[in-house]
Amino acid sequence: MTDLKQAGRFPLADRSVTRMGYGAMQLAGPGVFGPPKDRGAALAVLRAAVEAGVDHIDTSDFYGPHITNQLIREALHPYPRDLVIVTKVGAVRGADASWNPAQSPAELARAVHDNLRNLGLDVLDVVNLRLMGDVHAPSEGSIEAPFTALAELQRQGFIRHLGLSNATPAQVAQAQGIAKVVCVQNHYNLAHRADDVFIDDLARQGIAYVPFFPLGGFTPLQSGILSKVAARLEATPMQVALAWLLARSPNILLIPGTSSLAHLRENLTAASLALPADALSELDGIGRPAG
Repeated sequence: MTDLKQAGRFPLADRSVTRMGYGAMQLAGPGVFGPPKDRGAALAVLRAAVEAGVDHIDTSDFYGPHITNQLIREALHPYPRDLVIVTKVGAVRGADASWNPAQSPAELARAVHDNLRNLGLDVLDVVNLRLMGDVHAPSEGSIEAPFTALAELQRQGFIRHLGLSNATPAQVAQAQGIAKVVCVQNHYNLAHRADDVFIDDLARQGIAYVPFFPLGGFTPLQSGILSKVAARLEATPMQVALAWLLARSPNILLIPGTSSLAHLRENLTAASLALPADALSELDGIGRPAG
């Protein structure tokens, strides 16, 4: 596998992590629900990621539910000292695999303790409050009550650092009035660029930005321009899409997910893919608003 040092590093709270991380979402069954088809393969992917130099894993106890955290514990516990595990709370799964808000103080406390138990930890490195909003897009509204509840759990010693997921700039500012925000995790990729200005503002504050669905999510990115650039660079479109994100801003931390060793290797190789200026210019045009 490639040398992940080529991706660079960025602070995540009080730690410095390589900018190429790993997202555990796809380790659960179809629809992020139930057990994986191949438990052994899921464990192998986690171990291979860490062996390759990944020191930032993103997860949640509502993936499965409970499945991905249990897999992470089985594969990696006791954890390497430099491994940062970031989780998120704010939702629960219904019996029908639905995603339902769970943001009362009692629900958030239960979620934090579920994460602690299933990961085998005494304290969580980073907990993101996952705002439900429009599922994959943020919507305005006060987050004072749930973020205050998480800040209290932080004060009690169960959480080291706090972040937000699916949040607007106004919500981040509101949260900062309650407790320090160390990262923001929003939907962003080559074709979905709504947070361009937001990313730059967070970079100026030294706050990590972690794009979810960096490769398009359940509908992979499709672009003729992307395919042509990838062919010219003798890389895959997904490698180019990840390399573009690394080039986009130094505060971007990547968490591409996969349950396949081959795809893991493909994703991690993007850390060493340098995009020439003409390729960057072409790719920048994909998500740029017309007019």
